[in-house]
Amino acid sequence: MDALEQYIHRFSTPEDELLHELDRETNLRVVAPRMISGHIQGQLLKMTVEMTGARRILEIGTFTGYSAMCMAAGLPEEGELHTCEVDDELEPLARSFFDRSPHGHKIHLHIGSALDIAPALGGTFDMVFIDGDKREYPDYYRMLMGDNGTAPLVRSGSLLIADNILWYGKVVHEVAHNDHHTQALLEFNRMVREDDRVENVILPIRDGLNIIRVK
Repeated sequence: MDALEQYIHRFSTPEDELLHELDRETNLRVVAPRMISGHIQGQLLKMTVEMTGARRILEIGTFTGYSAMCMAAGLPEEGELHTCEVDDELEPLARSFFDRSPHGHKIHLHIGSALDIAPALGGTFDMVFIDGDKREYPDYYRMLMGDNGTAPLVRSGSLLIADNILWYGKVVHEVAHNDHHTQALLEFNRMVREDDRVENVILPIRDGLNIIRVK
């Protein structure tokens, strides 16, 4: 952690102890622990939930559950967060921390593809955090906006937040023909920018967040 990042952490609200433990366990036990949202992004997600008054959230990509716990902490007591994870090997770790969290009862963990699970949940979501398979980002967007023949999962005023949108800076360099992750992220960013149903801004926080508001 460089000096500037240390300063940011020092002068932001301290990380919850349980979240700090989850971060440590993720780094000890999981391959590619850098995929965890982490304290600053997690705090931003929590505050976004609180500021928007979201009551029903969809998360695409649970990983070990850090971001889900942060967003659940921002929900009202009767709020609900549905989080989808394709890797069933991550389920025990995530559930163990959900069970210990005072906000765990708000979290509903689903194992499988969000493309199959989310439409079956019914209704719309006030907020969606997209952090799943980067190759599927365009498909997630079509699903959420109802462009694939199913009912839309978001409404006017809903907020979508897509993570890793700058993809380590690869989005501004020549893309290899077999780099399907970067190609999909470029397509996603174009889809959002050209869609007059939404407005958006990309923030260079960590690996980039695309903040999208449905008009």
